[in-house]
Amino acid sequence: MNSRILIVEDDPSIRLGLKRSLEFEGFTIDLARDGEEAIQRAFDKKPDLIVLDIMLPRVNGFEVCRTVRKYDTTIPIVILSAKGDEGDKVLGLELGADDYVTKPFSIRELTARIKAALRRRRAMEGEVDTFEEAELRIDFAGQILQVNGEERELSTREFKLLRHLIQNRGRVLSRDQILNKVWGYDYDGTPRTIDNFINKLRQKLGDDPTSPRWIQTVRGSGYKFKAPGA
Repeated sequence: MNSRILIVEDDPSIRLGLKRSLEFEGFTIDLARDGEEAIQRAFDKKPDLIVLDIMLPRVNGFEVCRTVRKYDTTIPIVILSAKGDEGDKVLGLELGADDYVTKPFSIRELTARIKAALRRRRAMEGEVDTFEEAELRIDFAGQILQVNGEERELSTREFKLLRHLIQNRGRVLSRDQILNKVWGYDYDGTPRTIDNFINKLRQKLGDDPTSPRWIQTVRGSGYKFKAPGA
């Protein structure tokens, strides 16, 4: 399946040029002309990568980056900007951008950086089909959980939540990030939904509620699945 890229650029000539060049490379392209439209399209279209200008009408690119990162830690963001000073680059990267390309730019270099960012994401988010460690045996394709050889029943949503935690093991995920990734951006629930599901999941994994081994709470931040070797 072709990767979907959201191009956020207020200059119509650059926007059209990028669209044509990246479509030629086989990407599916969505467009946004200002920061507000960018945020909306990021949530509605769920792109695989965002190419983001900084000097945008309505909401600047730094704020777009900050907002997207609040809800999704995994989507690659490549900043494309005429603002080339070191301070701007550092700020963009600190806000969660994966790369920073200054204008004027080479379309070949930009395309190479986009492909590299997509490869890194695929490597980081490789689908976990099975998990075996200590007393846990999980077959996600068959939706089978065994704890010390005893099969435990999980709902499809619980398997999806558990898979997402394991794919990001060792990383702290906020409740909003989990909610948007597992339930979807358009879900009307609250972060409290996550707490309820985590508690049920811990019970089924045999986690001690006072000192959970597998799904750990990071106070004020969210949850993480036990890091390898921890």
